[in-house]
Amino acid sequence: MAAHKYIDRICLTGALFSLLLSLLFLNGQALGLQSASRVMGYESRLFDTSRVHTVDIVMDDWEAFLETCEDEEYSPCAAVIDGEAYKNVGLRAKGNSSLSTVSQLGSDRYSFKLEFDHYNTGKTYYGLDKLVLNNVIQDNTYMKDYLTYRLMGEFGVNAPLCSYVYITVNGQDWGLYLAVEGLEDGFLQRNYGQDRGALYKPDSEGFGGGGGIGSSDVKLQYIDDDPDSYVNIFDSAKTEITDGDQARLIQALKTLSKGGDVSDVLDIDQVLRYFIVHNFVVNGDSYTGSIVHNYYLYEKDGRLSMLPWDYNLAFGAFQGNSTSSAVNDPIDSPLSVTGSGDRPMADWIFSSEEYTRLYHEYFEEFLNTVDPAVIIDEAYALIAPYVEQDPTKFCATEEFDAGVEALRTFCALRTQSVSGQLAGTIPSTGTGQSADSSALVDASALTLSDMGAANSRGGFGGGQNGRGSFTGDENAQSAFGEDRGGRPDFGAGEDAQSDFTPGEDVEPPSLPDEDVEPPSLPNQGGQPVMSGRQPFGDGQRPEGVEAGNFDGFPGGGPGGQTPVDSAGQTATTLILLGVSSLVLLTGLFAAFRFKRR
Repeated sequence: MAAHKYIDRICLTGALFSLLLSLLFLNGQALGLQSASRVMGYESRLFDTSRVHTVDIVMDDWEAFLETCEDEEYSPCAAVIDGEAYKNVGLRAKGNSSLSTVSQLGSDRYSFKLEFDHYNTGKTYYGLDKLVLNNVIQDNTYMKDYLTYRLMGEFGVNAPLCSYVYITVNGQDWGLYLAVEGLEDGFLQRNYGQDRGALYKPDSEGFGGGGGIGSSDVKLQYIDDDPDSYVNIFDSAKTEITDGDQARLIQALKTLSKGGDVSDVLDIDQVLRYFIVHNFVVNGDSYTGSIVHNYYLYEKDGRLSMLPWDYNLAFGAFQGNSTSSAVNDPIDSPLSVTGSGDRPMADWIFSSEEYTRLYHEYFEEFLNTVDPAVIIDEAYALIAPYVEQDPTKFCATEEFDAGVEALRTFCALRTQSVSGQLAGTIPSTGTGQSADSSALVDASALTLSDMGAANSRGGFGGGQNGRGSFTGDENAQSAFGEDRGGRPDFGAGEDAQSDFTPGEDVEPPSLPDEDVEPPSLPNQGGQPVMSGRQPFGDGQRPEGVEAGNFDGFPGGGPGGQTPVDSAGQTATTLILLGVSSLVLLTGLFAAFRFKRR
């Protein structure tokens, strides 16, 4: 057969088409296509905010674990999440000052970290490698972290997911906590895909090691080109970093501090969105406060962005802010930010009229699109019955109700003040407000300490030994042993024990086969009925909800689904690479055959 007269062009076109198709497979993310690997699986399960989830911790000798919590060492346990059991998971207490505060107040209600892959590499909960269980200390509202993360997420910030969980230990009630997505591999994969950058958690709260409160590197100031000058950043890296990663970050800080083009070194959109919400909630325990910590720094291709963390002392609760100064905190010189270059990650916004105007436009967008009152009201309707039954809560139910009302009031007054600052009727800088305080929003009807604060007994309500007041709330004491001064008695009774040997796999506690009618609850305005294991006694759950299925132990999903994990995502990448290679080779083979003819 004679060759086609345009065979050379046909072959070349086919080869180029195959090459372009291969590049599309491999670089779809760069072309604006969302990577399928970003859909983790845990987003719509544990972090479904329409209901309270359940976490049962199964651990032998729980009392011994509590005695060592301040050491922050991992111990093996099993975790049953919404009826799905995961064995051989790492558990430890977490916190800085909050750890010692819990102990000093005679409570055992620590915050915890669950690390699914601590003992078994690659084990996850539907792709989630670390889960934080927040004890909501110093927060009578139970909502300050929850509300801030929800505001961040709804405004487009790459924020951790969160939801409420009711925790039991060896089948006995422990309390209502906030579950927060750990900012590690799962978070990075969900937000940035496989081709992700470097993550850091700069912290200068501790002294020594070249640090100290308010150290220059944690303020993100440029010091010099020596990586050793930034120990509080690089020693706190959450990802493996290289010399190139260090060089890029230092160069970005240099540009930021020396007045270069910030668009070259910042993700402008993400940083602005972060600071809009951050400044709205007035968090002094943060980058913009006097103690510079509680934030994450993300770097990719030399561009930086900020990620939110730890807002239990937001809404003016840190270091005795006056109510008026908190509500009217100036948006153009928030808290400790003065524009002098001390906080370069924020100062750039106010050193340029163009960026200040853009910042104001973003603030207008936030006020017009995100309503804190809606989130507060939905959360209150959802968790109020659980708070009432919480046996280890840090405040009385009445204090919770007062805290939530104060939070509503704060957000309403804060919105009024920010709106006035944007409109020019209220000064938007500290200097301007000092010169004209008459224009400020009147916040005299608000008591900040109702929400819980750092200087109010750790945010604990009344009651012996700082464990909360249970007067008139007998059901909330159901898990306490009478001979332990209010501490949950997990040592008494066979039902509270498990045949657990540290480091070995364990079976989770069995749930009764029959359905148990739960106690009646107040009408929650059409909110979903509480789901899963209930805080009203072992095994009780809403009518029609089946007992937990542990057949998938240590992690099979509902209906036999397999959780998404890092290995599965690696396989997805390899499949795409294989398909791309096959397409390219097929095109080259076809071109070669036509050429020979």
